[in-house]
Amino acid sequence: MTDPKYTFVVEHLDPELGPWSALEYKTIAKESRRSGCHFVLSSVPQSLLETSSDVKELQSVGGEARTDSIETYYAHKKDKICLLDPGAEQELSPSDSQVFDVFLFGGILGDDPPRDRTSELRKKGFSGRRLGPKQMTTDTAVRVTRMVILEQAPLDEIPYVDFPELKLNEHETTEMPFRYVTDKSGKPIMPEGMMELIKADADKAFDDVEFVDEVAGLEEMKIDRA
Repeated sequence: MTDPKYTFVVEHLDPELGPWSALEYKTIAKESRRSGCHFVLSSVPQSLLETSSDVKELQSVGGEARTDSIETYYAHKKDKICLLDPGAEQELSPSDSQVFDVFLFGGILGDDPPRDRTSELRKKGFSGRRLGPKQMTTDTAVRVTRMVILEQAPLDEIPYVDFPELKLNEHETTEMPFRYVTDKSGKPIMPEGMMELIKADADKAFDDVEFVDEVAGLEEMKIDRA
């Protein structure tokens, strides 16, 4: 079996691995394998590598997880690494498929509000490209990069939806503060299981609000009695 021509790397910049990131990483691994590409999750804490069921599942669906940083294991091909950087001056284009072999993502894509955590990788001197003006989730950013590089689709011809409103139930909706690629029906492409996670988070937030309201009501009752 020949080595994949392109590799997508996410430098994990957190000490933990949250459920949102876990779903996104597994999606990236699956889609990369289907497209004949390689996915590496690097800078993973040793404790997570040894004990996290999410990391083990990521590896089972075709991803690679490792504790070292990209500057260590790809030190010999730094000129072939493209950092997807919201602060870059030049946008990613199909011609970059002839320039780079490795596409690096730093974990800031998907933050709301965005934190410039890519600066940690920018300081290492990688060549940078941007994916447009809107924040994307990490799996969306990799998906867009793959479409540009493998399918030769210009950024402005990829179908997007910005800040989609998702229906949680008959009475509740929530707006996602990111740009997503859309499927053929115009719906945002999201990781399998993400809607359930969003609904669970929304329910938890609602329960927290109810609890605060109840406490406030009790305080008011105490004040009235006084």
